[in-house]
Amino acid sequence: MSTYDIGFPKLGILLENLPNGVSVFGFWIAFYGMIMAFAMVMGYLLAAWQAKRTGQDPDLYLDFALIAIPVCVVAARIYYVIFSWNLYKDNPLQIFNVRNGGLGIYGAVIAAIITAVIFSRVKKVPLGLLVDTGCIGLITGQIIGRWGNFFNREAFGGYAGNSLFAMELPWDEAKLHMSTEAALTLRQYISADNTILVHPTFLYESLWNLCLLIFLLIYTRHKKFDGELFCIYMAGYGLGRFWIESMRTDQLLLWGTSIPVSMIVAAVMVVTGIGFIFWKRRK
Repeated sequence: MSTYDIGFPKLGILLENLPNGVSVFGFWIAFYGMIMAFAMVMGYLLAAWQAKRTGQDPDLYLDFALIAIPVCVVAARIYYVIFSWNLYKDNPLQIFNVRNGGLGIYGAVIAAIITAVIFSRVKKVPLGLLVDTGCIGLITGQIIGRWGNFFNREAFGGYAGNSLFAMELPWDEAKLHMSTEAALTLRQYISADNTILVHPTFLYESLWNLCLLIFLLIYTRHKKFDGELFCIYMAGYGLGRFWIESMRTDQLLLWGTSIPVSMIVAAVMVVTGIGFIFWKRRK
């Protein structure tokens, strides 16, 4: 078990000797995995609540969750491995070790959409209504799941300076979760006690998604067509992720380029979401 201090000096918060997991009967369980499991359960529960709130059968979303969750976990892992192949090419068996992280949310989102399309046809459920309800659970899972990155000391940004939310990490730990180029750039900001202040981008994304979730729940009663909530989710999440991804020091890059693949997918989500809303309203 590894422990490190994590602080938010501007907020007067210091968490000393914070572990990244716990041993249960000799078996190591990372907090990352525990939080991801909790995120999935809460995502389903909120989707079921949304279904009941909108006059649907909540059991339908249990059936969907039992299929979608394992599919999305596998897809999220595949997405991460594809764009981080250098980490696994010399030891492919590590692909199956997910206890310490390594999930790409966009893989899960893409898999969720494909699963929803197939599920709606099999169950003869309107796709728009299904994804409107499902996206409530999806973004709930994203809000909670990002805190797995906190315990893994990953998914953070560059030097935060005087930012209110600046997060203080030991440099020896921080540099393990950033690209070589980012590490070389940030070395100049290492403090005398060998720590560095970075942007907690996992926190930014979690808070952004929370605001988006609140908006979606409020807007539910005012939506103009089935599928609109999902379009808003795509545009809203894509917009936030594009901005936040630009700060990350551990970006997944498109092969052979310096282009962050998540920014490309985020831009596609924004254009698709907004474009479909305009197209639907003009009909």
